[in-house]
Order: sequence, then structure tokens, then C-alpha cells
Amino acid sequence: MLRVPIATLFLALLAAPLAAAEITVRHASGQTVLPAPPKKIVVFDLAALDTLDALGIPVLGVPGGAKPPSLAQYDASRYRRMGTLWEPDYEALNEAGPDLIVVGGRSGPRYAALSRLAPTIDLSSDPADPLGSELRNIRTLARLFGKEAEAEARIARIESTIATIHDKAGKAGTALFVLSTGGRLSAFGRGSRFGLLHGALGFRPAAPDLDAGIHGQPVSFEFIAKTDPDWLFVLDRDAAIGARGQPARQLLDNELVRQTKAWREGRVVYVDAASWYLAAGGLRSLETVVDQIAAALDGAR
Repeated sequence: MLRVPIATLFLALLAAPLAAAEITVRHASGQTVLPAPPKKIVVFDLAALDTLDALGIPVLGVPGGAKPPSLAQYDASRYRRMGTLWEPDYEALNEAGPDLIVVGGRSGPRYAALSRLAPTIDLSSDPADPLGSELRNIRTLARLFGKEAEAEARIARIESTIATIHDKAGKAGTALFVLSTGGRLSAFGRGSRFGLLHGALGFRPAAPDLDAGIHGQPVSFEFIAKTDPDWLFVLDRDAAIGARGQPARQLLDNELVRQTKAWREGRVVYVDAASWYLAAGGLRSLETVVDQIAAALDGAR
């Protein structure tokens, strides 16, 4: 019979809880092992910040720059500034000593550099499965902080609303999604950053062959008039980022756009720009997106 020294057994028992406390997180750039649930969190992704805030999870540091109104409190001095989404402040990060850094989207390319400073996870969404990856990201954060029950209840409501939208959208005619900025327009279709409209939400594209690039396809008022969508969804980027520019409502109020079925039937929807553009994919943002679209369909004439 094999005899194991008591001291060896004692050390093994001490080590077991430490190993059990480790958390492995799979994410867009691979996987990261956290030695314990994190307490000092720095966030470089507004979608993740949106989710953490919605679930009541405190953070230590955030990027500077434009934020949705629902996250305006993070401009307060009690939250450390850690650079921007594009350029982290490595000196500030070293001083803060976070035990978790969260990147995603615009900050995703900084994953490799930041992961050398502290455990880092990349919650960028998957262009091939935007909604699925966004829900996975919400669940990832919820699991890290023991908020699974609350997150699942809210996700269930989102999915129920999406199912209702999808059923109605299939019978609602065609739709076109445009972004306005600096007096210019770009249209986005299937497979684009705003492809949720034609994917999970089920609206039939008015222009099926649009370029799916990150910046969309530049279009004119004539294009909108010729496409003549039943629904026109408009994102005012300047409003989202606080830039000066002609408001989308003014820009589109012209003779050509007024000829469209969408305009004549009161089906021009100015989407919540912050939820679609700044913090897209966050828990509260997804709730806002689906609730607004559901309300637009319910109020359609």
C-alpha cells in the first residue's frame, strides 16, 4: 500500500482551493486565466462598461472620450482615466495595478500589449455572429462576477423582444439603415456593423447589394429616393460623439427623401445613436435597441 507523508497531503489540501479559484475566460483573442475573481477592473470597451454598469459591477478605470448618457457618471474624477479607446495610458495602468483589463471593438488591437501588463480579455463582437457574440460577452462578464441570474433574466427578455420584432419585420416591407456625419450619408446592409437590422431583427433590405465595409457605402439623397424603402432607420453619428454638424433630422428633411414611402408613412426612425454606435452590444444598449425598434413597429400605421 502506497503511503503518502502527512505533510504532503496537507500541502496538497492547501493548494486545492487556490487552483479551484482560477477562472479561465475564453474570448475573441484566445483565453485568459484569472487567478481569482477580479476586483480592480479597467475597461477599454464601452459595450463592456455598459454591461458592467447595468449589472452593478464597479470599475476602477475607464477611457476618456464620448460616452452614452447612461454612462456619463464615469466622467467623474473618482474614476481613473486610462487614456483613450485607441491609446491606453500605460503609465496610469502601471500605477493602478488592475487585476483585469477589458478591451473590445476599437480597443481590441491593443490586446497583446495590454495583456503583458495584467490579465486581459477581448470582448470584441464577431462580425459573422454579432448578436450571438454580444450575448456571449454579456454572459462572460456576468459569470465573472456572479451575476448570471440577473443577466439571464434580461437576456431572456431581449430574446423574446427580438422574436416578436422578427415576426413583425418580415411582414413590414423593406428597410434601409443610414448613418449621417458631417453632412454626409452612408448606408449599411447585411453583414455590416449594423447588420443586426437585417439579421436577427429580420427586416428585408431595401438595397441588398450594399458594401458591408466598416464605414458602409456612401450614398446620396437620390439613392434613398430611388431605393424607396418602407422603413428608413437613421443613426446621427455627430449626436453620438458630441460633434458639431447638421442634425440628421434636418439633413434628411428634403424634397427627395420626402418622396419615399418611409417618409410618407411616418416610418423614419432616428435610432438611439449611443446604443447603436458607442456602446453597441452592451446589455443596456441591446435593451434600448430592441425596445425602440419594437415600439416603432407597434406604432406603425
